[in-house]
Amino acid sequence: MATAPRPRRPAFLANGVFHAYALVLGLTLACAAVVYANDEAARPKASPSTDGTLAPPAAGPIRPAGSLSLPPSSQLRVDFRKFTPAERDDLVEVVDGLRLPRISSSGWMPWIAYSRRFDPDGPAARVGVLMLNLGADEALMNRAIDELPPEVSLAFLAGTPDLPRWLRLARERGHECYLMLPVEDPSGPAERGGRPIEGSAEPADNLRRLRTAMSRGEGCLGFVVPGSSMMSQSDLIARPLVKEIADRGLALVEISPNGVTAMYRLTVELGVGYARSATVLDYKLGGQGSIDGNLERLVDWVNERPGDKPRHDFGVLQPDNAAIDAIVAWRKRLARQSAVALVPIIGHFECREACMTRLRAQPAQLKP
Repeated sequence: MATAPRPRRPAFLANGVFHAYALVLGLTLACAAVVYANDEAARPKASPSTDGTLAPPAAGPIRPAGSLSLPPSSQLRVDFRKFTPAERDDLVEVVDGLRLPRISSSGWMPWIAYSRRFDPDGPAARVGVLMLNLGADEALMNRAIDELPPEVSLAFLAGTPDLPRWLRLARERGHECYLMLPVEDPSGPAERGGRPIEGSAEPADNLRRLRTAMSRGEGCLGFVVPGSSMMSQSDLIARPLVKEIADRGLALVEISPNGVTAMYRLTVELGVGYARSATVLDYKLGGQGSIDGNLERLVDWVNERPGDKPRHDFGVLQPDNAAIDAIVAWRKRLARQSAVALVPIIGHFECREACMTRLRAQPAQLKP
């Protein structure tokens, strides 16, 4: 007996491509249903209020869109001012093949442009720490950059091998950076790759040596000068060099117990940002001068507030494993109080009348 012919399916149902699309569509709808059910289960429900009306649901945590979590807040903070590549190039000029800092066409001075931000509304009593002469020992330099609190400022020897890379790493870790002025200093580490500034040299020779050092420190605020330097005491030697530093918008940090020096008077006259410290943290004074103890005494001194006027001071020290350990432990203790702030060295600068006149040429420089 003949059987009835089986009804034929439409041609598109026999198509393998159609089956694939149907499978994808089905899976998509199933996933959407699961997600909707989960969201409904997690959504806060309205509850009856005392007067019988429905009160709005309690606010639940807001989930950020997407699957990527936000970075920690510490990574969102901007420690340094942001400049476009063109603006950064405008802070440099090439002279005799050397890339030298300069005041930008819009008026930005490098010592402000490259400074590390800090909270101006924080405690008025401020302390700072500057680690000097980094670069002679690569392992110590690496530890200082990686482990010291970012508020600690770092001063590098101009002859440090691969110095631009180290400066970039230091800034990425939040450290404000300076160069050690290459001067005759029998008690200091020997400079590599360039002759130091000498009292017996011709002014033009010293200026070339200064510029050579400058060309290696792009991104630095300026120079740190040891107090034993003849440059601090001799107006004749210091004047052409401080003028070059002023004209290029850099700053000076002087380590000197001697109060007013020739260099200080020149910074006031020429409008240079200036900071001075006589607080050497790694002096061992009669067995009572441990770095840890000196850091605590620094905090106690700024916290005294004679006449209710806040004090500020920063200490300096050489790179050393024990010094790094002491600063890290001290910073943790300092974070547990709110009376004294640890700020970078920019927070200890003074800027006299001629300096302020120059800063006002670019009002943005006066903002925190």
